[in-house]
Amino acid sequence: MSYGPLVAVLAAIAGLAAATPAAALDLMQAWRDALANDTQVASARAQLEAIRERVPQARAALLPQVGAGATVAEQYVDTNVAPARDFTSQNYAIQLSYPLYRRPDVELLEQSKLQAVLGEAQFAQVQQDLIVRVAQAYFDTLAAQDNVTTIRAQKRAISEQLAAAKRNFEVGTATITDQQEAQARYDLTVAQEIAALNELEVRRAALAQLIGRPVGELDVLRPGVTLQGAQPSREADWTEGARRDNHAVRQAQIASEIARREIDRQRFARHPTVDVVGSVGHARNSSVNFVGVRSNSATVGLQLAIPIYTGGAIDAREREAAALHSQSLADLETTRRAAEQGARQAFLGLNSGLGQVRALEAAERSSQLALDSNLLGYQVGVRINIDVLNAQQQLFSTRRDLARARYDVLVNGLQLKATAGTLDEEDLRKVDALLVPVASAPPEPQPSPARPSGERRPGSTPRR
Repeated sequence: MSYGPLVAVLAAIAGLAAATPAAALDLMQAWRDALANDTQVASARAQLEAIRERVPQARAALLPQVGAGATVAEQYVDTNVAPARDFTSQNYAIQLSYPLYRRPDVELLEQSKLQAVLGEAQFAQVQQDLIVRVAQAYFDTLAAQDNVTTIRAQKRAISEQLAAAKRNFEVGTATITDQQEAQARYDLTVAQEIAALNELEVRRAALAQLIGRPVGELDVLRPGVTLQGAQPSREADWTEGARRDNHAVRQAQIASEIARREIDRQRFARHPTVDVVGSVGHARNSSVNFVGVRSNSATVGLQLAIPIYTGGAIDAREREAAALHSQSLADLETTRRAAEQGARQAFLGLNSGLGQVRALEAAERSSQLALDSNLLGYQVGVRINIDVLNAQQQLFSTRRDLARARYDVLVNGLQLKATAGTLDEEDLRKVDALLVPVASAPPEPQPSPARPSGERRPGSTPRR
């Protein structure tokens, strides 16, 4: 079965996506586009705006309240002491109340202010999470591109080995086994290329969905870049910072303070309330005895309300608030522990990733030397074709794994700062400074070509 048409279709799709009019995309531009188009950020922003409106709502309960009312009614009165009467009564009034002492409403205002701060902390966390999501999606796309590039380079090298094996078999300097091994390896690489192209399209689509527009050409990581470790370098500094400054911890702290104030608000429900009340009224034909009479009235005074017995509701609500406060304290400690563990895992993951990068850099150099040695051995007849193919595959796989490890280190560095609550746009800008346009990135060194066709290995005998 030939995979050529399918590979061509997938390659055309990938090429079409890369050839879109969209400008080259770097990490900072991806972040700005995502900030403007991401639905999670839009939802959090709308939620913050709604929460902020709770402050003027709570303050309104402590400000003067003015209302107006009017009543117009047709009345018919028939008594045994006077003739029947049919008249219209009219009453107009304006009422005013001004709270002088309402402690529960004062606490509600303070709670609403804390809820606004909580909403800001939630929005800050969503923005911080977006930085990590954008970086993850960006580098996942680069990793998928690298995988396609690696497989294609491996495919070209295997194709050269396959052609050489066929020519050498024809002239009798190699066996059919060399040709069959190269053909099997080539077919496997074609299948891997199909899967890699599909994965690349999936990653590009995910990034496009995040930034709200088609993805053009991406800036790539500068070759040979030196990655830095965590600063500060002590794990304890990061875990302590996470327990103190992590956004989830800050939200839990604010929620705990809101719960504490709820206890006070329910306790203050026992207190009396004092309001200034007043009204201005105008009436016409207010009763049957005053038909044709107009009257004006005005009142002002103090209104006192004292809750004497409420059936135990105040005590029950106070106990409920105390229990919820205890729950919030437990949730706060749980959040602190989770933040501490997250910082520890991110710190260890970053250090492990840096160690893996150094090991893969050494492995890349060793794999290149091994491939050169196998190519030389194949030319002089002490190595066979499968040895060269294995060495090529090892080199290409090492390069791909090295690129992936570098991406993971960069994302883990951002994740570590996120767990500590210190991640911001400047951190993303520092990572973006490590990227360069594709045109300015030097190409990866390629393996040496296979030996010329027809060249006979020393000690070999013609095919019979």
